[in-house]
Amino acid sequence: MSQTWWRGAAIYQVYLRSFADGNGDGAGDLAGLRFRLPYLKDLGIDAIWLNPWYPSPMADGGYDVADYRDIEPVFGTLGEAERFIEEAHELGIKVIIDVVPNHSSTESAWFKEALANPAARDRFWFADEPLNDWQSIFGGSAWTQVPDGQWYLHLFDPGQPDLNWNNPEVHQEFEDVLRFWFDRGVDGVRIDSAALLIKSDTAYEDLDEVHDVYRRWREVADEYDERILIGEVWLPDQERFARYLRPDELHTAFNFDFLSCAWDPADLRRSIELTLTTHTPIGAPPTWVLSNHDVTRPVTRYGRADTSFAHGGALHGSPTDLELGYRRARAAALLAMALPGSVYVYQGEELGLPEVEDLPDEVRQDPMHARSGGTNPGRDGCRIPLPWSGEEPPFGFGTGTPWLPQPEGWRKLTAEAQRTDLGSMLNLYRTGLGIRRELLGDGTLTWLPLGEQVLAFTRDSGLTCVTNLGANPVPLPAGRLLLASGPVVDGLLPSDTTAWLSPES
Repeated sequence: MSQTWWRGAAIYQVYLRSFADGNGDGAGDLAGLRFRLPYLKDLGIDAIWLNPWYPSPMADGGYDVADYRDIEPVFGTLGEAERFIEEAHELGIKVIIDVVPNHSSTESAWFKEALANPAARDRFWFADEPLNDWQSIFGGSAWTQVPDGQWYLHLFDPGQPDLNWNNPEVHQEFEDVLRFWFDRGVDGVRIDSAALLIKSDTAYEDLDEVHDVYRRWREVADEYDERILIGEVWLPDQERFARYLRPDELHTAFNFDFLSCAWDPADLRRSIELTLTTHTPIGAPPTWVLSNHDVTRPVTRYGRADTSFAHGGALHGSPTDLELGYRRARAAALLAMALPGSVYVYQGEELGLPEVEDLPDEVRQDPMHARSGGTNPGRDGCRIPLPWSGEEPPFGFGTGTPWLPQPEGWRKLTAEAQRTDLGSMLNLYRTGLGIRRELLGDGTLTWLPLGEQVLAFTRDSGLTCVTNLGANPVPLPAGRLLLASGPVVDGLLPSDTTAWLSPES
């Protein structure tokens, strides 16, 4: 794989706690992931991105990191993580891990020292009284009081105290963490909440000084071969967003504009063109994302009257036509795979899993639900443990009771059930990713004028992608049909369907 493998890679997101349970305790772990590596190789992905796997009290699903130089015991051991990296590399799969520089954990050594010794509090944001009226992204005040009367800042859960990036120790710590994992063979780092690190008295998002942090991180990454930095940057201003992708900063960043976009031809084309216009002048490859561990699953979202996505759970429980959502999710998958750049697949997306919206309140674990007083359902519905095989829960996830309950109806969605069904979502992804590796990935596109309700373009290889978002079938252009998300009859592409064509007759 070339040194620019990341420019056109297909990257699979593993939410480890819900992927596969190797020891029967109900939680996914490294043993389960290692056992399922052949499945991921067969799927056709180039890299795995893992959500945080470090020791954590799990106040926010592992994004409250207590120790960056070890592995959460529920998931395994550091030695097992090193073996996983080696085994993934033997299969030609790169490994990307999460780093969370905005905040730490109340269980971290630094925060425990700060509670015991007020003189050691400069690594965090402590004050005698709240310095402002900021609200937590998870709901409620962003300030919590400690026993001696001072207050500390947490933009997320109280278990996630914000780090003070004015302190040189914080800079040095994270540079050392990068080297710790790069030395162990990790190929890339995904940076959580990348725009939030630097604070002023009145603002905390996208302040100019944050770019100094990532210029230094880029220097660290460039000390190694083929190491990349990926930013989680939620910014509506594309000019500001592009600054993170300058040649001396991050290699790529998530495309949340495309992820949030409604299933609408004008909106999607606007998002695609905006993305390409943003990335092309600076030579950065776009990324295309349909879902992740924070987002309503596409099968559910695309079946609603409002098919866009916004945080807060306002659309939770809206009427959903799952058959329509499933058809659109298949079409969206091939559209995303065909676009120039890298593509991300969130675990279970390839199985066509819907959002689980009827979880009882007593089993929900996301702090968004608790902090909002139950008005926000949280993100547990897209984090349900995967169904691998069998006719009833736990569907081959493991031998124990999964940490979140699986729907009985998922028996038809297991990887085992879909493997031999040539028309399944799983086989659509397997075939699509295989063709993508040969004919798509990095490069450019040329739009084709096939009508306002149709997105059509040709890629550098000559492959043409056509997505019909209108109500009526449309004729396909000339070419040999390589793959379609739904049946194509007499050269007509149905509504909510994507087709790939080769220039060969």
